[in-house]
Amino acid sequence: MGDATRSSPPVHVRGPGGPWQPVRSALAARGSAVVHTTWGEWFPAALTEPALRPLLGGDWDRYRHTADPATRHRFVTSRLVTKYAAAAALDLLPVEVDLAYQPGGRPYLRGAGLDVSLSHSDEVIAVGVSRVGRIGVDTEPAGRRLDFGLLSEHICAPGELRALLPLPPRARERELLRLWTLKEAYSKALGLGLRLGFGDFSLSDGGTGLLAPDDTVARPGAWAFATHQVLGSHLLSVARHEARPQPPHPSRAATPGRGLVTAAGPPG
Repeated sequence: MGDATRSSPPVHVRGPGGPWQPVRSALAARGSAVVHTTWGEWFPAALTEPALRPLLGGDWDRYRHTADPATRHRFVTSRLVTKYAAAAALDLLPVEVDLAYQPGGRPYLRGAGLDVSLSHSDEVIAVGVSRVGRIGVDTEPAGRRLDFGLLSEHICAPGELRALLPLPPRARERELLRLWTLKEAYSKALGLGLRLGFGDFSLSDGGTGLLAPDDTVARPGAWAFATHQVLGSHLLSVARHEARPQPPHPSRAATPGRGLVTAAGPPG
């Protein structure tokens, strides 16, 4: 079963100056780190960075050809945060980080041995980095209202839905939102996006373990899940894969159910 304690709390970085030492400490202690920030905190850097073109690298053309100023600012800021976070983890200069994209759009770092995930919602940006396996992050406003009747069957496995139905309506919406962000983070870690059926797996023990549709444990200990509230306004969920071999669970089979995507580790 996943262990949320393997994931360090997210670090609030207020601009290029960091703080970055907590990111390095989290990498050393846990093998992964998550940072969060806001567009406004990076606005001066996005406007005044003299080395913006080499910093953006292959993203420069996309940046220059984005006509809408707000969209262009959000794009450049998210890439700067990603590069600075990866640079802190790798002990490099941000300009030395080579950010590229897989065919589905998932970012990766060329030749770095570090997995990376990016999410943004409203004013918040989140970046996860991991040197021990895949990582996915997802952020949403904590007060976002979801139509439970419309979305619950798309987000929840049957067991999750049964657990949510007795809750008061607002508590039910909050829990649905938490499950959604956790499953989005897991899907991003796998690089599957909307191709992964969220109803095909469930999260046990409040979102710390991964279960197949029949409630059997899938790869005990292979994944860690956690949700944090950041900046007093947003949920930030993290799904982290542990690539190192895990000891067998003493009492449960690790056979995934039909429809569950499993991962033995990140691809090379």
